[in-house]
Amino acid sequence: MSPELISILVLAAAPDVDRERFFRQLMIYGGIVVAAVPAVVWLVLVVPGFG
Repeated sequence: MSPELISILVLAAAPDVDRERFFRQLMIYGGIVVAAVPAVVWLVLVVPGFG
């Protein structure tokens, strides 16, 4: 399943939640993951010379 589908299902199933705020939190989390994971992989694999 794609991350978008999972986010949609989580948002739809969330009981008594401000959907706009919850969606914004999901987007912020996704942005952090997109920005941080490549940097971490680079630090772990490329800097020590494994990549």
